[in-house]
Amino acid sequence: MSDFLFVFRADPNAVPKGSPEEMQAITKQWMDWIGSIAAQNKLANRGNRLYPSGKVLRGNNIITDGPYTELKETLGGYSIIKADSLEEAVGLAKGCPGLLFGGSVEVREINAM
Repeated sequence: MSDFLFVFRADPNAVPKGSPEEMQAITKQWMDWIGSIAAQNKLANRGNRLYPSGKVLRGNNIITDGPYTELKETLGGYSIIKADSLEEAVGLAKGCPGLLFGGSVEVREINAM
């Protein structure tokens, strides 16, 4: 079994900004989905949401604010799951609630050093 990284991306303008009850319902969808992966003993690290601010360090010690102004998508968070194959990991990602709002899940196998 290998570890896979789920990288959650979304258009910040497409993310619902509803009432507290609606936001609670969306949060429950996320918790239920992550809970279903955990129930299969395939959740290695629940991960976290990420703040939208950050810095990018490039060669020659060039530091800029994050690339967020020129992107339509922002990096919203991550999780690490366990799966027997990339195909299985993609199957688990298909339940991500962010997909309902135009978001995406990048699925990458972790190459442990």
